[in-house]
Amino acid sequence: MIEERDPNKAIDYILQNGKTFAKAKAERTYIEEYRKSLKAILMKRSTENAIGAQERDAYAHPEYQELLKGLKEAVEVEEKLRWDLVAAQAVVEIWRTQQANARAEGRATL
Repeated sequence: MIEERDPNKAIDYILQNGKTFAKAKAERTYIEEYRKSLKAILMKRSTENAIGAQERDAYAHPEYQELLKGLKEAVEVEEKLRWDLVAAQAVVEIWRTQQANARAEGRATL
């Protein structure tokens, strides 16, 4: 992320990582939606007749478990990027506040 509290570096970071964040969010959303399709596919493959038993089989299936691990990783990547971007935005806001305070101090001493 940002090593120092330089607003220019913070803005650069936001600009450079916005696309990465968007890609991470898209990946997470895709996995969440695919999870529904995979569940339906696995339920259809089940030899059980009862829907509850089919659902149980689908949730217990190794493919479904593997997808959940992938979802966990996708959420972790997205959240890390999101909080890094929030931190970069905070750096800019802190700088703006400091600049406003400095201007106010300058007017107060006149």
